[in-house]
Amino acid sequence: LGTCFGDSFDPSDVAMLSLQVSCLCGSAPCLLCGCCPSAKNSTISRLLFTFFLFLGTLVSIIMIIPGVEKELHKLPGFCEGSGSVLGVQTHVDCGSFLGHKAVYRMGFAMTAFFFLFAALMVCVRSSKDPRAAVQNGFWFFKFLVLVGITVGAFYIPDGAFTSVWFYFGVVGSFLFILIQLVLLIDFAHSWSQLWLHNAGESNAKGWYAALCIITFIFYATSIAAIVLLYIYYTKPEGCMEGKVLISINLILCLIISAVSILPKIQDAQPHSGLLQASLITLYTVYVTWSALANVPTQTCNPTLLVRNSTSSATATQPLTTWWDAPSIVGLIIFILCTLFISVRSSDHPQVNKLMLTEESVAGAGGEAAAVESGLHRAYDNEQDGVSYNYTFFHLCLLLAALYIMMTLTNWYRPDENLRVLTSPWMAVWVKICSSWAGLLLYLWTLVAPLVLPNRDFS
Repeated sequence: LGTCFGDSFDPSDVAMLSLQVSCLCGSAPCLLCGCCPSAKNSTISRLLFTFFLFLGTLVSIIMIIPGVEKELHKLPGFCEGSGSVLGVQTHVDCGSFLGHKAVYRMGFAMTAFFFLFAALMVCVRSSKDPRAAVQNGFWFFKFLVLVGITVGAFYIPDGAFTSVWFYFGVVGSFLFILIQLVLLIDFAHSWSQLWLHNAGESNAKGWYAALCIITFIFYATSIAAIVLLYIYYTKPEGCMEGKVLISINLILCLIISAVSILPKIQDAQPHSGLLQASLITLYTVYVTWSALANVPTQTCNPTLLVRNSTSSATATQPLTTWWDAPSIVGLIIFILCTLFISVRSSDHPQVNKLMLTEESVAGAGGEAAAVESGLHRAYDNEQDGVSYNYTFFHLCLLLAALYIMMTLTNWYRPDENLRVLTSPWMAVWVKICSSWAGLLLYLWTLVAPLVLPNRDFS
């Protein structure tokens, strides 16, 4: 201790050091002592787990930067130059997709990390459960576990891993897109209800004008985007798949917009309107754009050559160029949705039931005590019952890890010889089917009160 503190050694320094260590290894409330406003312990824990996910995402982004990617072959065991595909020994030119491999291994590490905690937290009912202490504390050791799994993932041998893990990524991404759609629909309904409520209370026409302006912007952006999709992803002759997919989604968006303002729908749901439909339309256009960006036909996809730069036509370009507009937009949506999952419950009981969350009032006394004492710290709001399902939360982050893995690699996969990264039709159809599922889900939220009149959809 004398070496650490010098001649000015004070026992209080040891106490402060031990307090800092306990904060790293202890519960979430300690992390906010004296530096942040009072907050729920459950919210802080979710945010810290989300921070781990964002940290892994940042590492993945760094690894696909061309300058960093070229150095990945120096990692021991990461690029041995040979592998086994389905038991057949083949020569692997892993230099052609080092960034792809790195992102897949980071995705595997984050998925394994959240799966571990999802399994550990099965059937936890309150913070009095001993496993709840693991959920809400020991953050330093959790970080070490994540680092250990990540290091081990980079020693996974080449071969069938990348091909098999691609299908796990496809399934997980599809499920996370559905979660995104649920959150987007809930956000749209909450947004419209809030502005209409403000307009009704203040009797100000400004709120109605804002609704009209935002709705017009969303629809104008969607129309402009659809025109650009027809221009860049279709040709006068050929590209029939792109024409059909764009046209189908355009027709479906027109249908939901018309249904949202029908008199019977308005009677059953007075807050339903074009704002929600315009937001869903805009998201559907984005998903359609993202799907068309994966069409493997060169003449129908102008971005294919840029991103599949292992071909001879672009031999002078960097080995992999993953950044394109659909990926950037997808990354932004991913960040917003994961934060949404972490910080709030829905205003709608039906959505809370679907997301396995609830507004817990168990910690009201703790919040009042924290305010009265003037302490800025997190308080335990889960003594009588958890405010969210721990296992389901970790499964959501698991799916988010798979989604960001596929987004950063643009849903590309190595060919049979593991030499060229290709964009499969499977990626196109998964995204298109997710857009259809989202439109049907939103349509159901509109007609459900008419189909099931005895249920409460307030």
